[in-house]
Amino acid sequence: MAETKTVHSPLVTYFSMISLLTLCPPFVILLWYTMVHADGSVCQTFDYLKQHGLQGFINIWPRPTATALKLIAGYAAFEAALQLLLPGKRVEGPISPAGNRPVYKANGMLAYFVTLATYLGLWWFGIFNPTIVYDHLGEIFSALIFGSFVFCIFLYIKGHLAPSSTDSGSSGNVIIDFYWGMELYPRIGKNFDIKVFTNCRFGMMSWAVLALTYCIKQYEENGRVADSMLVNTTLMLVYVTKFFWWEAGYWNTMDIAHDRAGFYICWGCLVWVPSVYTSPGMYLVNHPVNLGTQLALYILVAGILCIYINYDCDRQRQEFRRTNGKCTVWGKAPSKIVASYTTNAGETRNSILLTSGWWGLSRHFHYVPEILAAFFWTVPALFNHFLPYFYVIFLTILLFDRAKRDDDRCRSKYGKYWKLYCEKVPYRIIPGIY
Repeated sequence: MAETKTVHSPLVTYFSMISLLTLCPPFVILLWYTMVHADGSVCQTFDYLKQHGLQGFINIWPRPTATALKLIAGYAAFEAALQLLLPGKRVEGPISPAGNRPVYKANGMLAYFVTLATYLGLWWFGIFNPTIVYDHLGEIFSALIFGSFVFCIFLYIKGHLAPSSTDSGSSGNVIIDFYWGMELYPRIGKNFDIKVFTNCRFGMMSWAVLALTYCIKQYEENGRVADSMLVNTTLMLVYVTKFFWWEAGYWNTMDIAHDRAGFYICWGCLVWVPSVYTSPGMYLVNHPVNLGTQLALYILVAGILCIYINYDCDRQRQEFRRTNGKCTVWGKAPSKIVASYTTNAGETRNSILLTSGWWGLSRHFHYVPEILAAFFWTVPALFNHFLPYFYVIFLTILLFDRAKRDDDRCRSKYGKYWKLYCEKVPYRIIPGIY
């Protein structure tokens, strides 16, 4: 097995891992407790903890229950079955550092529609009430926290004993291997891609399922859905629909094509996405805000526009790559840099870097509309509490870090060509500023 290059230095990895292990699980539980039981108020939760100390925190941490485990297992089995059984177009991923080209079955959009139709159908016909999910949310998050940790141990062992491809290997450090991952493309058998399951079919799908759950819970509680909740749910669903529409493009991104399947990315997709990414909707369940038709429409249109721009950025680059630069970008022939690089196997290959359209504004301009879209589906909560905006702040930090990591990776891959590219597109994310 080949040695793996680490994503960050060992010191940064230890710090990130200790932080993730010690701070993130309690944060997920405190976020849920504050949104659902403490009126969304950080101060209320803080006062409770000040008064009751560590024992108070232990008391509010829900124990995983049989109901929670059944809900998670049923959902995971359903999504795994859809991933394996639904028809889909054969899609090839990018060539990996070890020269492998992963093959996928692109059936995400179909799986998404089947999931939402089944979930709503079960509710509509009185077979299953989604409010059960909301009522056991704390137990579900608690079960996911522990279950995902066990799942990551399985990935570590699998990476050592039965790697799926030559894109695997050890750094020689157990902690780094567990945290950043042993394998780039772990699979069960030939066809079940673990990363597609964790990142897309479990993580992103749960975002849509929980957004609907919160909406249904508010309806069952109040007999109506507030316009703020409608705007929030609609924008989240538009965003997730965009994701599944573009899922095959996602398989070319850093998450899939460069980051290995370790604790960092898998725990994040299995726990952090369902809990933190959906949190503005979780807050709105018990805090219905009436925006009025005009304001609700303004926010909705602004949010949809941002999601469209984010999609169009990715579409533009995909089309550019697909046609090898023989396409139009904003009605003109694209400007580009032809860069050559050397693979791990010592082969020289060419790549084209787009320097016009959205990609001429900044090197990661697509992050701007993504952050703004998150703001627009949170702003219906207004500004009584800070906590609903945590996701927007977290996303901003995550994407700025990702942009830096991507730049560092491209600099080492393309060398002088990347320097040329940065001269032509000087800004990293925000045109004219950063």
